[in-house]
Amino acid sequence: MLQSDDTLSQDPIAENHRLQPLEAFSGSLGARVYQTLRQAILSLSYRPGEILRKPEICAELGVSRSPVSDAVARLAVEGLVDVVPQAGTYVARFSMAEIREGAFLREAIELQAIEMVAGNISDEQLVTLRRNITVQAALLADGDFPGFYQLDGEMHELIRSFTGYRKLSAVAETAWVHVERARRLVLPVDGRVQATLEEHRAIVTALEARDPAAARAAMRLHLRKLVTYLEPLERSHPELFNP
Repeated sequence: MLQSDDTLSQDPIAENHRLQPLEAFSGSLGARVYQTLRQAILSLSYRPGEILRKPEICAELGVSRSPVSDAVARLAVEGLVDVVPQAGTYVARFSMAEIREGAFLREAIELQAIEMVAGNISDEQLVTLRRNITVQAALLADGDFPGFYQLDGEMHELIRSFTGYRKLSAVAETAWVHVERARRLVLPVDGRVQATLEEHRAIVTALEARDPAAARAAMRLHLRKLVTYLEPLERSHPELFNP
C-alpha cells in the first residue's frame, strides 16, 4: 500500500529546492545549466505545477539569464516544463496518458533488447551485471534510495548496450522521461524497492541461463509492475496530474 500523504510529501518531493552545483556536470555552461535543472525536475526537487523563477535560478547557479532561458527551452521540448505566455514557466504536471505511452515504448524496446542479449551474452557481461546487482543490494541495505535508482538505471542501460546498438539507450530514455519522474513518487512505498531488487535478480538469473523467453518474461513483469504502482497516484495526488 501507499504510505500516507504526509509521508509521501516529505520524502520524494522536497520543500527546499536544491540545484546540484554546475561542477557536478560536464560540458558547456549551457549544457550544465540544462543538466542541473533537468535533474532537479526528474528528482522532484521541483514540484509538478510549480513556477520556475528564472532570477532565483540565476542567483543560485551564479549565471546570467541566457543559459537558463536556453535550458528552459530544451526542457519545454522534452515536455518537462510548460511555458505559458504572460504567465510564466511551470514544471509540467504528470499525465497518465504520457506515462502509459512512455511505458509502452520502453517495454517494446527493452523486451526486444533483452531477448536479443540473452541468446549471446558473454561471461564478462554477466559479471558486470552481477556486480551491479551486488551494489544495488548494498545501497538498499543502507537506505540509499537515490543511489539505488541510479544503479537501477545503469543496469537497464547495460542490457541495452549489450545489443551493440548505440542509439538505443537515448531512444529508450526519451520515451521513459515522464515515467522516470513519476516513479520517484513510489520511493517510500513499503516494500517496492526490495521488490524491484528481486525483479532485477530474476532478470539476471534468466540471462545467466541464456534463456531468451525467461529473460523477456522477467523484464515484462518488472516494467509492468511499476505502472500498477503509478496508476493509484493520480487519484491520491490529483494536484500533481493534468486534469
